[in-house]
Formats: sequence, structure tokens, C-alpha cells
Amino acid sequence: MPGIVSRLLRAGLVTGISDGLFACVLFAGFYDSTVTRLWQGVASTVLGRQALQGGTRTALIGVLLHFGVAFGWSAVFLLLLAGSAYLRRLVRSRSGIFKAASIYGPAIWLVMSFAVIPALVHRPPTLGARWWIQLIGHIFFVGIPIVACTAPGVSETAPDVQTAAS
Repeated sequence: MPGIVSRLLRAGLVTGISDGLFACVLFAGFYDSTVTRLWQGVASTVLGRQALQGGTRTALIGVLLHFGVAFGWSAVFLLLLAGSAYLRRLVRSRSGIFKAASIYGPAIWLVMSFAVIPALVHRPPTLGARWWIQLIGHIFFVGIPIVACTAPGVSETAPDVQTAAS
């Protein structure tokens, strides 16, 4: 069990930091916005549009939500590892981490952008250049950190992962 907890902690933290930095660079460097506005926007998905005027407090709530999501998707991947011998073999193979991340990272973005976020904000996604950048970025800044942090040491039978999932 301690191996599972450490994998989850590592994956959630590394993914939250990696994806958070990616988003910050995009917003502040390319989208003519600010880091504060980015995190307020994240907070607005659960707090409503008034979060956009909430200052540092709502920006920090956005950061906490972001890390919660990173931990959630890391836990989902651990459960997938527990339930799939194929996935355990894949992540142990040559370039398997990248292969799994190339599917899992974009899958996360698809679920978030077509189901989770629209359910919270009550509007469909906008499929522009930013959406596609996020889709591809999720391979490198979400998928790879989650898979790389949870896969090391996974055996064919993965008893530590299976125990945690039961």
C-alpha cells in the first residue's frame, strides 16, 4: 500500500506542476492574459463567473482545484493499471510510457472539455486553436507525468496495484 500512495502523490504533484506550468506559459506568454486570470478561470468552473473578479483568493482556489483534478486522474490511471494486464505490459515495454501517455493524456482532455467542464459551466467547448494545443499538450504535460510516475516497478501481476484497487 505505501507504494501506491507514493505513486499517487508523486503523479498528482508532478502532473499538477507540469500541466500548471504549461498553462501558465500559454496564458501569460501566448494568450495575452495573466496567470491570475488563468487560475480564476479554473475556479469559475465551480464558483461561477464572479470568481473572475475574486482576486488572489479565487486564483488560489483554482490552483487547488487544478491539483485535485491532477490527483483524480492519477488515481484513475492507477485503477486502470490494477485492472489491465495489457496496460501493465504496455507501460513496461519499450516506449510504452509514451504510448500509454499518448492515449491517456488526450483522453483526459476529451473528457474534461466535452463532459466535465461543459457540465459545470453549462456551455459547449470552443474547438479553436487553443483547444487543439491543449489536446496535444496533454500528451506531454499530463499523460507522460501520470504514466511515468505510476508505472515504475509495476509487475505483470501488479499485486500492490491490485490490492489498492480492491
